[in-house]
Amino acid sequence: MRLFSSVVPHLRVVHGLSLEPVLSSSYAARHRAAHHLASPLKTGRFLCSASLSSPAPTRQRSMVASNESTSPKLDELRTLLSKAQDGEGVAAFIIPTEDAHMGEYPPDCDARRVFVTGFTGSAGTAVVTSDAALLWTDGRYFLQAESQLESGWTLMKHGTPGCPEIEDWLAENVPEGSAVGYDPWLHTVAAAEKLEAALTEGGRRLVPLSPNPVDQVWGRARPAAPAAPVAPHALEWAGVAAAEKLADLRRAMAALRASALLVTALDEVAWLLNLRGGDVAHNPVFISYCLVTADAATLFVDGAKLGEAAGAALREAGVGVAAYEAVGDALAAAAAEARRTSTRVWLDPAKVNAALKRVALLALEHGDVETRASPRGKKRRASAGAAGNGAAAGDGGAVGESHPTPPHRVLLERPFPLAAAKGVKNAAELAGMVEAHLRDGVALVTFLAWLEAEVGAGRSLTEVEVDERLTALRAAQPGYRDTSFDTIAGAGPHGAIIHYRAEPATAARVGADTLLLLDSGGQYDCGTTDVTRTMHFGTPSEHQRRCFTRVLRGHIALDTAVYPEGTPGCALDALARAPLWQLGLNYRHGTGHGVGAALNVHEGPQSISGRWHITAGLARGMVCSNEPGYYEDGAFGIRIENLFVVTEAQTPFRFGGQEYLTAQPLTVVPIQKKMMVREEMTADEIAWVDAYHAKVLAALTPRLSGRELEWLKEATLPL
Repeated sequence: MRLFSSVVPHLRVVHGLSLEPVLSSSYAARHRAAHHLASPLKTGRFLCSASLSSPAPTRQRSMVASNESTSPKLDELRTLLSKAQDGEGVAAFIIPTEDAHMGEYPPDCDARRVFVTGFTGSAGTAVVTSDAALLWTDGRYFLQAESQLESGWTLMKHGTPGCPEIEDWLAENVPEGSAVGYDPWLHTVAAAEKLEAALTEGGRRLVPLSPNPVDQVWGRARPAAPAAPVAPHALEWAGVAAAEKLADLRRAMAALRASALLVTALDEVAWLLNLRGGDVAHNPVFISYCLVTADAATLFVDGAKLGEAAGAALREAGVGVAAYEAVGDALAAAAAEARRTSTRVWLDPAKVNAALKRVALLALEHGDVETRASPRGKKRRASAGAAGNGAAAGDGGAVGESHPTPPHRVLLERPFPLAAAKGVKNAAELAGMVEAHLRDGVALVTFLAWLEAEVGAGRSLTEVEVDERLTALRAAQPGYRDTSFDTIAGAGPHGAIIHYRAEPATAARVGADTLLLLDSGGQYDCGTTDVTRTMHFGTPSEHQRRCFTRVLRGHIALDTAVYPEGTPGCALDALARAPLWQLGLNYRHGTGHGVGAALNVHEGPQSISGRWHITAGLARGMVCSNEPGYYEDGAFGIRIENLFVVTEAQTPFRFGGQEYLTAQPLTVVPIQKKMMVREEMTADEIAWVDAYHAKVLAALTPRLSGRELEWLKEATLPL
């Protein structure tokens, strides 16, 4: 099976970042070092600043400031920034969400932005100067950030009129000639080079700081590095053996004369090697790198995580194992070998961090470079002629030229083919996703029947109790591993907080007068789910029903759309918004995201949103979400979400020989009918609801009985 499409050689000159030495490539070593660099963090809870009332959606302010006092964390951080660079100091420091692997959800020990700001959302970047502390985040998190940001922070509402980009704000607010600090392990090559270009143009410098000053402030209070076990992902659900995936990747490398490729994204490592872990909450991945050469592959990981089964699976696939912190040495050696053999090292600039590119460039410039400190404190050196630590550097189709390739031509910077291959599910992966949704449907129907009975009996439950009950019912399903994200159970006004997380102290109650938005998902051995339903347990207002119906109509429009293969999601986003737009309504999040197969609930390369720069086309076999919504601050939230498989549409013609595509829903959970205003729906839309509910009933009936089956039959009666 060919997983990766053929590629045509495409080379670009690397205009790299400045080559300050990289002190350590070790995740574990950097983490350990931070515990010895600072005194223990001062104890005590810092109160969040008073949130300002949110203006009307049509007059959204771009900035919301907290009170003027600052937290001890900010004071200590500013002191460190003033002493950075041997006392020269930096005018600003950038703190992103990401870790060294650019994951959306970093492990707790790498949640630096959360630690320093108090904001727990999955997207955001903080900037600290001597007199300002700002957090940029998107519309999903405005309300959450206003309530969570600690004292001294200003919320920058990214994407709203008047809110500058980070580089533009820095250009206007830090003195000319000054330095802006960053941790190169936490920024992609592309992001760092874009930022450096913008700052250089304005007469400012981007400088790497090591150690990360946030780690110094965190000190001994920083959580330990994760150590969850790694296990094989069954071939029954993977569909293709790891050895076959590696062989196909090597064919793509050979087409570009690349002798080495470094995989840094955790879900891509897990998918490529058919392994799963638990180092990141809700995402079955493990902290690691994988270096693939023409005749070898090495997994850089904490070996203590590998049990007997995982070790055997790696040996069967021909994959060696090396210490996680050895990746810098191996990459440096691979780069030096590529220069000697006139081949190339392939790095994805949108995924590889800037520090690793520095390691490669230093090796190319000097041929022998110190990249890390060993656990015993001795410097290790990357040999120009050996991959080191079990990572052999093959010749990758070396052409035998007598003169080495110039350094600037050795690094091949272009997207990896892994994301596209992982995004298009094979037959076994799709079968696993179907099975996961059937199990999930049983859990959801059982839960909804129970919740409706509880509220009908006059009882109310907290949002936390709703979360706990649903999670317990999912956990009772075979093959359950974890939730796929923190459950969003938003009652009433909390439903308007797009990524709300209920806490015991502030949880609202769900009763007969409640509109509840419930967004949840599960990780199973066979697949991943993500589903949202909005329901009322009494009598909803006509305004709520009308808004719900518009959201539903947008959902149906996207589900029934037919489009030529290769259509990017941004071309479809308006279909889901149009019914809301007709009322002057909208929502501040994307309409759909890719979903992994027993992997991360968010994956690329596809996206259904208004982000026009994401041009990856939808392809048959991709799994996406369809989740339009509507949110009234301080009142309620509505979202309807199904996952679907992109499948071939049965069209009478194929203009230009193109295949046409449409959606095939995976989610099998009823949509509450009493929230629908049938008078505002077309006959086709009503028919869609009836057909969808008939599918749900047929799919789940064999797996249910008793009260739950009776509830399902009632919930799926035709409109």
